[in-house]
Amino acid sequence: MNLSNKVCVVTGAARGIGLSLVHQLLAAGAKVAVSDADEKALQEAVFQLDSADRIIGIPTDVRSETDIALLANAAESQLGPIDVWINNAGVARHKRITDYTTDDIDWMMDVNFKGTVLGSQQALRHMSPKQSGHIVNIVSTAGLTGVPTESVYCGTKFAVRGFTEALQQEAAGCGIRVTGVYPGGVNTSFWDKAREQPSPVQTYLTPDDVALAVISVLQMNDNCVTHEIVIRSMKDANFTLEDLNP
Repeated sequence: MNLSNKVCVVTGAARGIGLSLVHQLLAAGAKVAVSDADEKALQEAVFQLDSADRIIGIPTDVRSETDIALLANAAESQLGPIDVWINNAGVARHKRITDYTTDDIDWMMDVNFKGTVLGSQQALRHMSPKQSGHIVNIVSTAGLTGVPTESVYCGTKFAVRGFTEALQQEAAGCGIRVTGVYPGGVNTSFWDKAREQPSPVQTYLTPDDVALAVISVLQMNDNCVTHEIVIRSMKDANFTLEDLNP
């Protein structure tokens, strides 16, 4: 896909991987609907991006069907038919299994899984009439293997992986490509509240590492589809129980 003037939607885009994706999409000539639940951070991000004619910021809680529908409709009405939808929003709490609260569980499941499902529904509804488009789900290597202290987070990401595999098959009949992206640790503010101990972020990927990989997949020939990308830093390692306070 030639991304010049293509309309792209990115959730969780006020910082981290999402913001890097926005930068790379704009550099490729795309028009971008930037969304995030943190309205203040979203406004700051959009203000700093020097592409006023090719970007809109839409505050969005991905857990809300109404918010996701408003995001899709705003993107289409203000920028044009949607070509790319990137489900990037995600949250985490890393604890021992017995320490998770029901609020922790509901929050991660609603943002990570439900948010991806709702976003994909809107993407399909808007892309299907033109029989083309590309949905990208930013998952995690936590969706590939179970990790101690990440049990619930892993559960949500395994759910996203299963959903993504089924979505690939359904969307193909509509001419729509679907890619699941599985980054290992990425040096972003994601980790600030995810763990009780500081994370070794200096060994992690950068947000640009992930964004550039996604852009390369989006720019492949339209007859090609990459189902999965796994990206890890050379020094990436899963956590252990000793990483938590006793």
